[in-house]
Amino acid sequence: MELYNTLTRKKEKFSPINKNEVRMYTCGPTVYNYPHIGNLRSYVFADILRRTLLYDGFKVKQIMNITDIGHLASDADSGEDKMTKGLQREGKELTLKNMHELAEYYTQRFKEDLVKLNVEMPDGLYFASDYIKEDIELLKKLEEKNYTYKTSDGIYFDTSRMPDYGILTGGKKTRDENYARVAENKEKKNPEDFALWKFNSKIGFPSSWGQGFPGLHI
Repeated sequence: MELYNTLTRKKEKFSPINKNEVRMYTCGPTVYNYPHIGNLRSYVFADILRRTLLYDGFKVKQIMNITDIGHLASDADSGEDKMTKGLQREGKELTLKNMHELAEYYTQRFKEDLVKLNVEMPDGLYFASDYIKEDIELLKKLEEKNYTYKTSDGIYFDTSRMPDYGILTGGKKTRDENYARVAENKEKKNPEDFALWKFNSKIGFPSSWGQGFPGLHI
């Protein structure tokens, strides 16, 4: 099997880390509403890849996350958290308990859609909110290495500290080409910097930086 390698920019023979086993992570849904057909396309694609690997004789272990926190409405790390918007849409009080119940409900609807599409369930489905402790520990390590900085709305990753940042998209491009979808934020050091922790005084988890949520990228 040959797969396109986004680092080398060419097709390469696939060779797993363990000779006969493929461990596969695929991004799951943000469970604040019903998924639409465009959302579901990515799970069909991942299922085809998994089935092809099985057909080729590999043992496959597939893990998928369920995003129930930290996914903001805008690509520029701005706007409301999508789960918060879901609670407001359904007239529910902004509490972590209600947020978890909302996530559980739409996760079940997502699973039903996978069954209808004949997509095999991954070996593990994990809620992002179950790993806040690990997110905070990782963020502290980045902070100790001076990869982070604080603004009025959160903690951000300083991409200028990584000379090869963006290499998987084909290397350095002009600002207009590479960051066309990134809105201007005057507090950010670089337009492409992304949120590691977003402050939220209404609902969120406690941390040494303030109450809030881990950013989607962490």
